[in-house]
Amino acid sequence: MFTLVLHTHLPWLAHHGRWPVGEEWLYQSWAASYLPLMRVLRTLAAEDRSHLVSLGMTPVVTAQLDDPYCLTGMHHWLANWQLRALEATTIRTGTAAGTFGSPEAMRQFGFREHEAATAALEDFTTLWRHGGSPLLRQLVDAGTIELLGGPLAHPFQPLLNPRLRDFALREGLADARQRFAHTPTGIWAPECAYAPGMEVGYAAAGVGHFMVDGPSLHGDTALGRPVGDTDVVAFGRDLQVSYRVWSPKSGYPGHAAYRDFHTYDHLTGLKPARVTGRNVPSDAKAPYEPERAERAIDRHVADFVDVVRRRLHAESERIGRPAHVVAAFDTELFGHWWHEGPRWLERLLRALPEAGVRVGTLADATEAGFVGTAVELPPSSWGSGKDWQVWNGTKVSDLVALNAEVVDTALAAVDKALAHRGPGASRDFVADQILRETLLTVSSDWPFMVSKDSAAEYARYRAHLHAHATREIAAALASGRGELAQRLAGDWNRADGLFGALDARRLPR
Repeated sequence: MFTLVLHTHLPWLAHHGRWPVGEEWLYQSWAASYLPLMRVLRTLAAEDRSHLVSLGMTPVVTAQLDDPYCLTGMHHWLANWQLRALEATTIRTGTAAGTFGSPEAMRQFGFREHEAATAALEDFTTLWRHGGSPLLRQLVDAGTIELLGGPLAHPFQPLLNPRLRDFALREGLADARQRFAHTPTGIWAPECAYAPGMEVGYAAAGVGHFMVDGPSLHGDTALGRPVGDTDVVAFGRDLQVSYRVWSPKSGYPGHAAYRDFHTYDHLTGLKPARVTGRNVPSDAKAPYEPERAERAIDRHVADFVDVVRRRLHAESERIGRPAHVVAAFDTELFGHWWHEGPRWLERLLRALPEAGVRVGTLADATEAGFVGTAVELPPSSWGSGKDWQVWNGTKVSDLVALNAEVVDTALAAVDKALAHRGPGASRDFVADQILRETLLTVSSDWPFMVSKDSAAEYARYRAHLHAHATREIAAALASGRGELAQRLAGDWNRADGLFGALDARRLPR
């Protein structure tokens, strides 16, 4: 069996800057990846195809896809894309057209972009204006996808206080149940991070399977493995297969025919160039040619099918029984980073069964018995070095200390706030907001961005901003200024009002 796993995640971006990092990141990913992916899955579902993908949707992404402010912002962004494409069609001979071919080539590119933007606007206004959850629920109910959940705000779980770790996971699963009327039994653990003993918490929360990276299983990913003394199964990403797509050196998205992600036309903000060559500077890129890209997609679909078939045969022969191959990627790779990725996915999910490859989800693999003997997993992640260095290395030691301090402050404040309240007491808005800001502080995105030097200043700003919110509300509460604490919680909630069902009363005592 072959399983495709997609991990959909962005940090909470609403109300926290627009460009170059902030809401623009959300809207670009939504337009380029989420809309096309849903279109692909709905198309395949209409062909009576099912059990296609294990789709991880983190609670923080689904919160943004359902948020009225984000929905309005996305509608504006799509309309702006349409206008920018229209601007490209007005370029005339003899006017500035950037460096990507002739003015006429740029005009033709503008027409294609305008058509794509118009289709996206129609798609969005017809299907998305009430949020992403109704669309996802249709796919879950139809059996098109297996939904993978995760903890609220995507914390790096091994470094998290166990009380908050348990709370974030259970609230994340409850958030999925509220949005989709379905509680995931599988999760994408943030950053595929694992610490010994976490499987016990998973079992207690009702999680039956989760993802780790291949090296966590010493590369032996042909079967899922129960972890420790539990029935919770860890599935490992097959790097040999996954890197065929995602390798920075030889992965498909770097092919010369595909649209170049990094090269912009500064007049319109569009991306009219193709990769052209690995060492070709931006101002020397050739113009994008859709027909050339289409031929490359077909070649890469055929190549990937061949890779999967050969890997399945080899692994089955090695273990003496039918094997399972898991290829796992960030959803945003398909469309946002790799423009042609959604079309590649659609053709791949048709081509694999035609080539005799059984496609199924992680849940299908468990049910079909693609599970081996129990293992003890090492501390691990899918980051650099496959350990925790990205999230607790020297470059982010200040954030590690910040997180520990803020979590201690928050737990003490919430405990004190709830201590005098009886079992039947109503929700405590202030305690809820303290935990909400704390979870945003400990998001794994911030140390990742710092370690990778990717908008590191923004990441540090966000971590310290949410830490400040936590401290400010907790300090007012601790000093007996209840009205001030209520007002501060309300003010912060206007920017960070996600996870409306988060309930501090469910924090383990």
